[in-house]
Amino acid sequence: MGNNFSRRDVLKRASILGLGLSGGVRISSAAAREPHLKFPTEPRSRLAVTSWPFREFIDSPTNPYWKRQKPGMDITEFPGMVATNFDVHNVCPLAAHFRSTDAAYLDSFRQALEKAQSHIVDFGLGGGRFWDPDATKRQEAVDTGKHWIDVAVNLGSPSVRQHLGGSRSVKPDPDLAAQTLGQMAEYGATKNIIVNLENDDLHNEDPLFIVEVIEKVRNPYLRALPDFGNTLLGGDAGYSERGVAAMLKHAYGICHVKDVVVTESGKTYNVDLPKMFGLAKASGFKGYFVMEWDGHPGEDPYPGTDRLVHETLRILS
Repeated sequence: MGNNFSRRDVLKRASILGLGLSGGVRISSAAAREPHLKFPTEPRSRLAVTSWPFREFIDSPTNPYWKRQKPGMDITEFPGMVATNFDVHNVCPLAAHFRSTDAAYLDSFRQALEKAQSHIVDFGLGGGRFWDPDATKRQEAVDTGKHWIDVAVNLGSPSVRQHLGGSRSVKPDPDLAAQTLGQMAEYGATKNIIVNLENDDLHNEDPLFIVEVIEKVRNPYLRALPDFGNTLLGGDAGYSERGVAAMLKHAYGICHVKDVVVTESGKTYNVDLPKMFGLAKASGFKGYFVMEWDGHPGEDPYPGTDRLVHETLRILS
């Protein structure tokens, strides 16, 4: 990424913002309600844009990627920017891009959504140690996730994207992960908030590992968030396609769209978008397609995101 911070670092930093929000009552998986969202069918209305590609422009104390030589943007300006530049009225901000979680600041973000005639359709959280051998660390991950679910309720987001942060020298454990993420999904059900798991990090967030965890939990509020490109960073297009197809069977409202991914060493892989959209259609996916352009560090995300929007509309139309 061109600095000393990894993507995992910025996701972890999101958890340090002061929350001070109320808790809630947990329910059992057996009592979990089925989520029900009505999704738009018009192609452009199914599009959303995430704040991750624009991280170098977003001024926040928990965003280490902000480049001060570039024009600064508060996350409250993001919905309007997306509407003006891309004619897209759905957004997926990252928790790390919020300067605060106090009531007044969250209210200003909701007002910005209304002004842009936009909606938040997913909220990106930091990483948590959901399979750490230390039960205290696992509980901290669950408690932090619950707090951010409360923020999502405040913002009007129907779901959160929970990243899976690993522990040093600890292999991802599907049983421990299912136990702890099951607790978070139970809490999400009490708030009618879906918890999404994305195939992001190649080690901690392998698509088939995520599917295994979801199938162990068996809670309708724990879902997959397939990313069309992330698993391709491993260099195996066939495995990436199988992983995305497996995740689509457990997806509900959100899917990330990329047409290219770039490894830390600078190697570029092109995503077969027609094939990926074909997998989504075959699975019956009805939710939002989120533009998450990827590129080389320092590359301008605006033209890349615009290209993604037009490519996606061409395929969906």
